[in-house]
Amino acid sequence: MSQSLDTTADHSDMTTDLHWPDVRLWLEANGQHLLDDRELLEQLGLKVEGRNVVDFGRAALSKMEAAAQREAGARRLIEEISRTNFAAQTQTHVAALDLMEATGHIELARQLDITTQARFGLAGAAIAIEKPGVVPFGWKALEPGRVDALLGEDGRNWLGPNFTGLDLFGPADGDVRSVALVRMNIRFADQDKPRAALCAFGSVEDEGFTPSMGCELIAFVARVFERMAGRWPLPEA
Repeated sequence: MSQSLDTTADHSDMTTDLHWPDVRLWLEANGQHLLDDRELLEQLGLKVEGRNVVDFGRAALSKMEAAAQREAGARRLIEEISRTNFAAQTQTHVAALDLMEATGHIELARQLDITTQARFGLAGAAIAIEKPGVVPFGWKALEPGRVDALLGEDGRNWLGPNFTGLDLFGPADGDVRSVALVRMNIRFADQDKPRAALCAFGSVEDEGFTPSMGCELIAFVARVFERMAGRWPLPEA
């Protein structure tokens, strides 16, 4: 592109020959053509305030408005997440208080099931503990080593789809689509050693529990159950 570019000619067929560095150099040398073309300036969102002065207000304002909308959207999302988290934490603390009202192992397991349904909208919750040893009424019995088999030797929890063979939720098993399993080690008041156990939560939704979710709140509920269960001796066989 040369300095003698004809600004009155039709260059619609030259788009493939135009390169920005050349156009930029030409504009620097012939800026008056841009200042005199008010129609083009309007299309670009610019206007001439005086001789050789171009006001970028409209274009700048549009960018600022777009940035403000993005920031407002992000702020609304953060606020919504904060409200959701706060509500979940509140329900978790109330659930812990519900568990503290139990007076024995049977009532404790029943209260956990009722509370998770009422407070979190889950299909239910169940407690399973490994043999040998007495298994309180309403709890599920697991073969020795089953907790490690489900969670891994060092695993603390597992979240994901429900699977064949888990069978922890009784009549609600057919409705459970995803589960959260939390390891517990319960030492009963009359026992010297803890026993491996599971606190299991079931959801009717496929995405109710997924591996990417945090499990701090359900782990907190499980820890409360673990501490409460250790208050009482096991019933006699």
